[in-house]
Amino acid sequence: MSESVKVSVVTACYNSAKTIGTTIQSVNAQSYANIEQVFIDGGSTDDTLDVISASARKDFSVLSEPDNGIYDALNKGVQRATGEVVGFLHADDFYTDDSVVERIADCFSRPEVQAVYGDLQYVSQSDTEKVIRTWKTKTFSPGRLKRGWMPPHPTLYIRKEWYERIGGFDTQYRIAADYLSILQLFSRPDFEAVYLPKVLVKMRVGGASNRSLKNIVQKSREDYAALERTGVGGLGTLLSKNLRKVGQFI
Repeated sequence: MSESVKVSVVTACYNSAKTIGTTIQSVNAQSYANIEQVFIDGGSTDDTLDVISASARKDFSVLSEPDNGIYDALNKGVQRATGEVVGFLHADDFYTDDSVVERIADCFSRPEVQAVYGDLQYVSQSDTEKVIRTWKTKTFSPGRLKRGWMPPHPTLYIRKEWYERIGGFDTQYRIAADYLSILQLFSRPDFEAVYLPKVLVKMRVGGASNRSLKNIVQKSREDYAALERTGVGGLGTLLSKNLRKVGQFI
């Protein structure tokens, strides 16, 4: 297939020497060649930068400096990305096989496609073969968006110009800026997305939004604020969004 679509894979990391090697290996193994990996490091004090230098593919860049949270780091990654398409694969994440980016890029060969996403599996920190939760996404529709649907952000690839249109991630949201961006994008009538019914990414459990009861409460508040801000829904949408997670553990 043609590899004219350049895909930028942004990896945010901080003291991730133990896991980032797996992330890098999964990018290096991709059958699709036209990839750059952009590392946004929060100023690691372990061997993270050494692992990146020793293992990353030829087309990569690194920015290492303190940041104002994960969404500040993602904004830096989008700004530094030189690809037409941008996605995120962080230091606890890895692709399920070597054809993931090829499948994604193939969808973007159609100029009307603005986004591509798929399914996600949460796996054990100590045993990545042990699946904790499977997020099967389904095809997008405006009705599903109002009923709490969203694609897993680690599987979501978007044309860079669309991040520029919405002004990137709003860093006032500490946990749910990704959900806000999804609502802003998918509520647009001219935003066409393609669903790949396949697990594209595996993520080690332990994300910021679920680390404590306090974070869970804060995320719900931010989700509700995002729903109100975009006019997509309200409390009913928020309740449906949270209930959707129950079936992912079965």
